[in-house]
Amino acid sequence: MKSVVYALIVALAISISGLTGLAFAQEPAVSSTGDSSAKLIGAGLAFGLAALGAGVGLGYVGSAGLAVISENPALQSKVFIFVGMVESIAIYGIVMMFIILGQ
Repeated sequence: MKSVVYALIVALAISISGLTGLAFAQEPAVSSTGDSSAKLIGAGLAFGLAALGAGVGLGYVGSAGLAVISENPALQSKVFIFVGMVESIAIYGIVMMFIILGQ
């Protein structure tokens, strides 16, 4: 678990180091690269973190749901409702990504 946290910290540090400005001999007429790159990073983080959270939640809900279904098969429909609720988090992340990119 610690190695995953360290890998995420290293990936975050590398991505932040890519946000530093570059030195050009002459500025372009219209400079919107900083704005669009921030949009792309924000959209990527919105969807990536939502998908990560949905994956972790689905792992917990799925394993507990299978245990419940094995004991009482009549509760299968309720388990599917909970699984759908967890997966909706990833859909919210996709919606937020499109909202960020559409601005």
